Amino acid sequence: MSVERVVAGPAQVPLAAAREWRTPVELLLLGAIWGGSFLFMRVAAKPFGAFALVDIRLALGALVMLPFLWRDRAAFTRRIWPKLALIGLVNSAIPFLLYAWAAQYAPAAVGAICNAMTVLFAALVAFLFFGEKIGVRRALALLAGFAGVVLLATSKVGGLSVGWAVVAGASAALLYGVGLNLVRRHMAHLPPAASAGSTLGCSALLLAPFAATHWPSATIPAAAWFSAIALGVLCTGLAFLMYYRLIQRIGPTRTAVVTYLVPLFGAAFAWLFLDEPVTPAMIGAGLLILGSVAVSQRSPAK
Repeated sequence: MSVERVVAGPAQVPLAAAREWRTPVELLLLGAIWGGSFLFMRVAAKPFGAFALVDIRLALGALVMLPFLWRDRAAFTRRIWPKLALIGLVNSAIPFLLYAWAAQYAPAAVGAICNAMTVLFAALVAFLFFGEKIGVRRALALLAGFAGVVLLATSKVGGLSVGWAVVAGASAALLYGVGLNLVRRHMAHLPPAASAGSTLGCSALLLAPFAATHWPSATIPAAAWFSAIALGVLCTGLAFLMYYRLIQRIGPTRTAVVTYLVPLFGAAFAWLFLDEPVTPAMIGAGLLILGSVAVSQRSPAK
């Protein structure tokens, strides 16, 4: 691959090296944004309810992506839209609903930790339904990750059980794993940003009737409105654009590093801004899950 160069005085410096600082900064920023999404859900989920909050999130995210979808609209034939709607439900609408529901009953860190299971579930779905090899190392990593989920589900925070919230978060991560495989096999030929906009838009339309019938009757606080808008514009629309740009520049494997950052930022923000505790069980579960993800992502020895 050719390397572009820029002139810096008498010496020539590789342009890639000059811009290398951008990658860790953008990965850190993306991890912070997605970690912050669990804080925003924790603030907005109760005042809005899951259906209204998620539909706002989907609609605003789709609006951010709309220019890209319009630019590449020729690639989206009428025949492909039902498939896009189904993938949108699996990969966005239902997981968002599960996380929003869980945010009403458990600290933000719980959802953020469960989210890290996405990488492991994607490997499991690929093995079970698409014939991909999983290997002993990845199978052991899956077992360790599930042990972390069990530890989290059986723990208590502030004297309250968070078991059902953990089940909801783990189910959302499983659907993300299914969605990743569907996207890889059925949407790889489509422009990434435009395809994300199409699935978000379809999901927003499908959830709109439920959002209308479940719209809250009480006055919604300003903090909840701010959190809902941040979820849609920042944590969905702009974050997806940053995510796809990173994949194009450094590849999916290196971009997956963001998986390790989301639980850290999610727990830190909840502790800092909401005074939510970080319990030993959360730390233990997080270490098990993130460690298993790290092991599953390692390249096999040659």
